Amino acid sequence: MRAIGIILAGGNNKKMKELSYKRAIAAMPVAGSYRSIDFALSNMSNSHIQKVAVLTQYNAVSLNEHLSSSKWWDFGRKQGGLYVFTPTVTAENNSWYRGTADSIYQNLSFLKNSHEPYVVIAAGDGVYKLDYNKVLEYHIAKKSDITVVCKEFPADVDTSRFGVVKTDADGRITDFEEKPMVSDSNLVSTGVYILRRRQLIEMIEKCAEEDRYDFVNDILLRYKNMKAIYAYKMENYWSNISTVDSYYKTNMDFLKPEVRDYFFKQYPDVYSKPDDLPPAKYNPGAVIKNSLVSSGCIINGTVENSILFKKAYVGNNCVIKNSIILNDVYIGDNTVIENCIVESRDTIRENSNYVGDPNKVKIVIERNARYEI
Repeated sequence: MRAIGIILAGGNNKKMKELSYKRAIAAMPVAGSYRSIDFALSNMSNSHIQKVAVLTQYNAVSLNEHLSSSKWWDFGRKQGGLYVFTPTVTAENNSWYRGTADSIYQNLSFLKNSHEPYVVIAAGDGVYKLDYNKVLEYHIAKKSDITVVCKEFPADVDTSRFGVVKTDADGRITDFEEKPMVSDSNLVSTGVYILRRRQLIEMIEKCAEEDRYDFVNDILLRYKNMKAIYAYKMENYWSNISTVDSYYKTNMDFLKPEVRDYFFKQYPDVYSKPDDLPPAKYNPGAVIKNSLVSSGCIINGTVENSILFKKAYVGNNCVIKNSIILNDVYIGDNTVIENCIVESRDTIRENSNYVGDPNKVKIVIERNARYEI
């Protein structure tokens, strides 16, 4: 593909509450065995983009570890590769990324040293599959300056946490509002953009000269009446995990057969860094209904409508319903967990009871007694 990729994975999001205290949003576990950034990386690889930069910043330790080898997404090649950029103190700059545009500006040499004519910019917190080649074909056909990948939601869906766009009959964006309180449009930006590399360099340098730091507010919104900005509407599944509720709902979507079939059985595949773990073990008396159970888990109790990530242990007579159990959680005997997200590396003591509201999931964080010295 005649493009390079940039994945924006450095932001902090307080809407994720305790879940973002020790990891970046792009490193959040999804669907049992994946992380959020795996979907953007897989889309880049499947679209034959050979050179990809990931811009990380906030709580980046686990994310950088996940990205330590590029071979899992087939970026381990002599031409191109996977580059991970974190804020660096230089003679000209000693600050963190002050926004998405600033993060690109601080790594502008990546763009200037590349030769591909186009750039695909993607957020690291989207769960979707997309062929960026089709977006580029649309971009060229429309003679667009910037193409924004959009998704249309039903009229009853709250879109206030997204960038909301309006288009004319030709698909050109006529209005763009970032996180409006009220909007009469349900066409939202997915955080995926395509534009010419040289044009992006010019826009980013112009932003830096004027002390502007945000890609959406200082490029898309500022240039919406000056540049030809078009919307590419995607039809298939797309979700964003930027809030606790959306993270819970996105994971629960994978309990639907049609969603599992779309991501796990239909081409192209989604790739991730694997762990060398044994298959899940179901001991006598274990009852599993409509759940995803990852490798390394040991199940003794009852699990219904739930997702268990790697190395979870469920004790005797436990009941887990409508919940997400993150990596390396130990759940003691006779415990009831319902409508909850249990943070990774927790130790839930026996006879515990955690029940959340179906409309407001509860985040469970317990001190991990197994790792105390």
